[in-house]
Amino acid sequence: MPLPETMFCAQQIKIPPELPDILKQFTKAAVRTQPHDVLQWAAAYFSALSKGETLPVKERMEMPLATEKTDAGLTPGLLKILHKQLSPKGMVNVAELKEKWKHLCLPEEQLNAILQLDDFGEEVEWMKVLALGCSVLGKSLLSSMKHACEILTRDPEGGAARIPFETFSFLYSYLATIDGEIPEEKTEAFLHGIKEQADQQSGMVLLRNFLTQPSTLF
Repeated sequence: MPLPETMFCAQQIKIPPELPDILKQFTKAAVRTQPHDVLQWAAAYFSALSKGETLPVKERMEMPLATEKTDAGLTPGLLKILHKQLSPKGMVNVAELKEKWKHLCLPEEQLNAILQLDDFGEEVEWMKVLALGCSVLGKSLLSSMKHACEILTRDPEGGAARIPFETFSFLYSYLATIDGEIPEEKTEAFLHGIKEQADQQSGMVLLRNFLTQPSTLF
């Protein structure tokens, strides 16, 4: 015969005092991040939480664009999570990059396509991967740089999205090289004009410095 079901009274049930807040923060994070595979993302979330690592959580919920596909894919918010997790390392093992990518429920084939854009080995320079990720998000070189500035800036959302000229120059030159169709002298001339403006802005590049000026480097 089956054993009778054990009954507990309220006084016997002890809830860990930290549990309600953990679940509350987890729920808020899930709502902001909107993972396509909640269980897979939850496993990554609690693993990072237990290790004191950067959580796979967006800063804010992203509203999908009207032109955006419904399938899971890279977004500025997800790329920013990866930047927070991997930028401190500088050089990143591809296996770790793939693991973090999977934790965000992103398609592996999209990462493979990104990595094929350059001759990477078992380790990759994170800032180059970031640049290539921005090129996936942007429809042009300058729109890719806009994404990069918005991800890297410390300014509040909707602000000037300032980043150091050295960072801007590195990312722009790298993407221009990957593009392969932009003459080096045009890249140099464009960056020279940007640097003149940055020198008057404490060495920082603003979105308006390159989005409002005429340029053939689109």
